[in-house]
Amino acid sequence: MQYYQSVFSSLPVIETARLRLRPLTMRDDRDMFRYASDPEVSRHVLWEAHASPRETRSVLRAAIRQYRAGDPSSFAIERLSDHRMIGTIGFMWINCEHRSAEVGYSLSRDCWNQGYATEALRAVLRFGFNTLRLNRIEAQHELDNPASGRVMEKCGMRCEGTLRQRVFNKGRFSDVRLYAILRGDGVPGNEHI
Repeated sequence: MQYYQSVFSSLPVIETARLRLRPLTMRDDRDMFRYASDPEVSRHVLWEAHASPRETRSVLRAAIRQYRAGDPSSFAIERLSDHRMIGTIGFMWINCEHRSAEVGYSLSRDCWNQGYATEALRAVLRFGFNTLRLNRIEAQHELDNPASGRVMEKCGMRCEGTLRQRVFNKGRFSDVRLYAILRGDGVPGNEHI
């Protein structure tokens, strides 16, 4: 666990063709509120749409505390073309004994269907295998959000099944589809989608 704590307490910057994945900062408050206040963006994740910029700043402070503690955490997804923070991607949990983890992501609605989530996920999977030395990385999506499953498939993740009523989200129990990739599976290239 100490190794993971040292990595997360000084999260690196990862650049791809169009994105910079970096630690969140308080300066991300406007960009984050812009997308996190959108009910469509929060519809399939386990957090509610942000009601105010104050709530967004609270979320950012919590993320910064996670970095300081060395806990599994998220990267800001920054678009290189305009330096706008367009989403987050990162680790929900890590199991040291089994060298496994779960990743999750959210993206501004005006950036959907442009390959950004796929590009960011590929980079985070590589980081998980190469830097964190994980053997297995999981992700899940609600069944009524098949676009997220397509992102996972493009990154080489395989569907392992449906978990019935796995989460209680937005007032209802939701089935989720579980995907995973193993170190030996290999992550496809980072070309544009």
